[in-house]
Amino acid sequence: MDNNIKVCVIDDDEVFQYTIFHTLEAHTSVAKIIPFTDGAEAMNFFNEYIDNHIELPDIVFLDVNMPVMDGYRFMDEYIKIIPKISKKITIYILSSSVDLVDFEKTKMIKEVSDYIVKPIRDNQLTKILAEI
Repeated sequence: MDNNIKVCVIDDDEVFQYTIFHTLEAHTSVAKIIPFTDGAEAMNFFNEYIDNHIELPDIVFLDVNMPVMDGYRFMDEYIKIIPKISKKITIYILSSSVDLVDFEKTKMIKEVSDYIVKPIRDNQLTKILAEI
């Protein structure tokens, strides 16, 4: 695999961010990791680089429960800007929530590829990166 995948991690959990960063860095296909601690920071980034497909990520790992703007509010805003984005971005919900309400709510968002309960296993991550 080429070293060219840009991954965006939107999660307020410092331990999870540390863990996924080191896991992602071990994958030679990952060129850049773009971190955010809430959906609002991430949305500002997406709006700033909306016309720059080189800076935008290829994949987003999005937490559900975060301060300021949670994952679902982020998705509401993201869906509004999709027509302006010139790049396909794959989004996965990564959450520690095992609440059936969250599973069902995520199923209703067609722009989300899957709901993964934390922690993500390396074989899951390898498969996701291979599909990009």
